Amino acid sequence: MLFRLTILAATAGLALSPAGFAQGVIQSQLLSAETANAMVMEALAQCQKDGYRVSAAVVDRGGNLLAFIRDPASGPHTAESSRRKAFTAATFGMTSAAFTALTANPGAAGLKDLTGVFALTGGVPIKVGNNVLGGIGVGGAPGGEKDEACANAGLQHVADQLK
Repeated sequence: MLFRLTILAATAGLALSPAGFAQGVIQSQLLSAETANAMVMEALAQCQKDGYRVSAAVVDRGGNLLAFIRDPASGPHTAESSRRKAFTAATFGMTSAAFTALTANPGAAGLKDLTGVFALTGGVPIKVGNNVLGGIGVGGAPGGEKDEACANAGLQHVADQLK
């Protein structure tokens, strides 16, 4: 009986140890450069059609820049704005508008001080199901909701590729 209890305890210990949960290889989905480029081009085209001069950026899940485009007539601040909105959407897995609302809560206000984030509307996460692949951000339209609309246009342009 004692032998069985010892084996059971050892088995339970192994199952609950970090080694019991470890996986040797984790597979993940990544955005292609072609898809990222198609997204920023469509976001820019939508904003230009609407009369806005913007920049658009796509980052991967880690916030690394994959694609970027800037309308030659856009302001110099739009480049950083679009990238940081995309970074915020990718790393928090929510729109930058939702992040802005989150940081209005005093308990979460400090999040907006993290390096690279931007508490302004215009960033949208790129997801397949619940899996965040990255983010797209647009900056430069007269109002964040217009930036977000252009980001969503870029996302919708490649929606069939994100399944």
